[in-house]
Amino acid sequence: MSGIPFGIKDIFCIKGHEATAGSRILKGFKAPYSATVIERLQSEGAIILGRTNMDEFACGSSTEHSCYGVTRNPHDLERVPGGSSGGSAAAVVDNMCLGALGTDTGGSIRQPASLSGCYGMKPTYGRVSRYGVIAMASSWDTIGPFARSVEDIAIIMQILAGHDSHDSTTPNKPVPDYLSALKGGVKGLKIGVPKEYFGEGVTSEVKTAVMGAIDGLKKKGAIVKEVSLPSTKYAVAIYYISMPAELSANLARYDGVRFGLGLDKAVKDLDEYYELVRGNGFGDEIKRRVIIGTYLLSAGYYDAYYKKAQQVRTLIIEDFNRVFKEVDVLCAPVAPTPAFKLGENLAN
Repeated sequence: MSGIPFGIKDIFCIKGHEATAGSRILKGFKAPYSATVIERLQSEGAIILGRTNMDEFACGSSTEHSCYGVTRNPHDLERVPGGSSGGSAAAVVDNMCLGALGTDTGGSIRQPASLSGCYGMKPTYGRVSRYGVIAMASSWDTIGPFARSVEDIAIIMQILAGHDSHDSTTPNKPVPDYLSALKGGVKGLKIGVPKEYFGEGVTSEVKTAVMGAIDGLKKKGAIVKEVSLPSTKYAVAIYYISMPAELSANLARYDGVRFGLGLDKAVKDLDEYYELVRGNGFGDEIKRRVIIGTYLLSAGYYDAYYKKAQQVRTLIIEDFNRVFKEVDVLCAPVAPTPAFKLGENLAN
């Protein structure tokens, strides 16, 4: 990895350097320590070129929600690169760096890689340390790489993966040899195609592209079978209950007192101070999600919404566990549509 230029999403801490997560509220905050993944890359000789743009606190799927402005898709400047790690994907596609780091909470590596046209990997939760990464939704957040080849992804993952004493969610298990695993071919590999993932909302061009890839794997000897993940229909609703709730709790720490944006004028009381700091520091999308999350965690609604969402989340996990007893991998669209135009989905 010596001399390899890397971009990093503006959500990773590097000691002595500003880290803002794309938000005004963290302007001026300099990290007191470096993220584990940064230390691992630097120990292998990687060169951190700079920070890449992102949706504020990783909340978005288009990189339009950033205090630094929008990021554009290198293939079509009128379209989005995806998000929230759109800056990392765009930097790799535009040859600004050979690799980049992103985070994935609900698709934020996979979707921009797909929309921008590079490779991206969301590892299993806990495979890569989250220490030194500004939290969005802690039970969902994962860290992974972007690159221009699968081989490069494997090499980067070999460095990033593994137990970290600073992060108790990382299991003390051996890291597989990712690069060697690429040499086996797909003959005899059992591929599951979830029927629920090709339904309403998925465009014909996306279906055609994915089925073409599946046919190519079949010609190389893979065994393809249709599978069912019936709880998929609840997935989006569950995510938009669990994620805002965790986000609201994580962002409660940004009060303008301990770090980041503050006020240099007199106020009548602490409530007004918090209101001004958080009102000016957070963007509209963050405010919307924090309000929703706070509501979901409030007395009387926690059991009705958040607790039930976690129970249904378990059903979704059980669906996957059942299917993976039948197949080795799943093949499905990353996103239902190709890259959409800037501003096209802001109302959503």
